Amino acid sequence: VHIDVHCVAPSDDRPFHTLITSGMSDRPMNCPPEEKDCRFAELMICLPPDWPLSQSALAIEENYWPVRWLKRLARFPHEYDTWLFHGHTIPNGDPPEPFADNNGFTGWLLLPPLLAPDAFCELDLYGDKKISFLAMLPLYDEEMELKLQSGTEVVQERLASQNITELLDLERPNVAHDDFS
Repeated sequence: VHIDVHCVAPSDDRPFHTLITSGMSDRPMNCPPEEKDCRFAELMICLPPDWPLSQSALAIEENYWPVRWLKRLARFPHEYDTWLFHGHTIPNGDPPEPFADNNGFTGWLLLPPLLAPDAFCELDLYGDKKISFLAMLPLYDEEMELKLQSGTEVVQERLASQNITELLDLERPNVAHDDFS
């Protein structure tokens, strides 16, 4: 599967970069029969307006890792004959390790986009092909563990209580800590 990453530049209405894959939805994912509406998806993440995205800046892993993971996760369901959808988590290895030296995130949670208009979340093509857009939210190790122990809804509620969205914030709090319960 060939994956491209498109970057929508910051604007007055959306003061951040929006990175969106294309190519993941070229082939259907191998989802359970009862989830047939989830066969086609693309991924997205938002980066702060000052995130370095030049060719030379992306040669540095501390800048490139969100782009690397967009591509990696977009290929994942096709390489492993599986599927990705809302609520799924993906760790960075076993045991999970931080994505780069500039952060402590060790995994991803896929959710509906929170910073996009509702009309963006799903694209109907040809009447029989529906593409869902999945936002990638990086998680700390403890948040991944909380999701596995208590469910996606608990983590979603804690993220929402801190206004945490798909806009990457390297300094955001870890919502798995007790003071967020």
